[in-house]
Amino acid sequence: MMDVSGVGFPSKVPWKKMSAEELENQYCPSRWVVRLGAEEALRTYSQIGIEATTRARATRKSLLHVPYGDGEGEKVDIYFPDESSEALPFFLFFHGGYWQSGSKDESAFMVHPLTAQGVAVVIVAYGIAPKGTLDHMVDQVTRSVAFVQKRYPSNKGIYLCGHSAGAHLAAMMLLADWTKHGVTPNLRGFHGSYSLAGQPSSPHEPWGFFLVSGVFDLEPIVYTSQNVALQLTLEDAQRNSPQLKVAQAQPVDPTCRVLVVVGQFDSPEFHRQSWEFYQTLCQGEWKASFEELHDVDHFEIVENLTQKDNVLTQIILKTIFQ
Repeated sequence: MMDVSGVGFPSKVPWKKMSAEELENQYCPSRWVVRLGAEEALRTYSQIGIEATTRARATRKSLLHVPYGDGEGEKVDIYFPDESSEALPFFLFFHGGYWQSGSKDESAFMVHPLTAQGVAVVIVAYGIAPKGTLDHMVDQVTRSVAFVQKRYPSNKGIYLCGHSAGAHLAAMMLLADWTKHGVTPNLRGFHGSYSLAGQPSSPHEPWGFFLVSGVFDLEPIVYTSQNVALQLTLEDAQRNSPQLKVAQAQPVDPTCRVLVVVGQFDSPEFHRQSWEFYQTLCQGEWKASFEELHDVDHFEIVENLTQKDNVLTQIILKTIFQ
């Protein structure tokens, strides 16, 4: 691994002054978990994801392993509320795992609380490294969003949510050229008069994007062990960094909102990534909000989406049904 200290980088960027060991530490989220050891945190995360997915498949109406393309692994799982209608809000989730682990088959965390309130949930698979390249993953995720819009054209809004590496892939959808796909997804959301029981409808526009504990500037990743599988060049990293491009991009729909979320116990670099991406969105023409969620780490922030009373679950539901 290359030592990135003193290689002639501008010293004003903090990560470029770190030792290789410290940079590695900053980009290893399990090392920042307070409640458990690193290995146990990863095991617990996987276990909760598997249990939530098993429960979702056993108890919700679903279409599983639906192909959105011809490539191996280009499939989605779609979970529906009890009432049968295609005029539903659709919530798409892109899992994390540093673009090299994780699966739709253990990522249905939020299916139960969201479908219970009338939201269809789509868990998206994409071709992880080392087989898949990052450029190809971005293309796959773009096609998965276009697929949902084409299959359910009467949807009441498409909401994109990604966690960690998945938040990066969701953020890349802010830059997507939808004309190539022959469809413009309804990413602005539905302006209905209904709301969560007992909650007055909010006057604010809905969010289209929930970016949870993400990485938006990929350059630091090039100098960590995560890049052994990814094999990113500096050019690959820059081309796929929404942080570097989003200020110049035009929102497809000016009412589309982006919520950038980070956990209190995410590493300082993950905090910096989220905060700087939020600031960059604000400098562009995007409507963005930032939340640091109290008392959660990189994994709990998504594990807790299994609970309907969780803060982020409630933010998602209030956003969709305002």
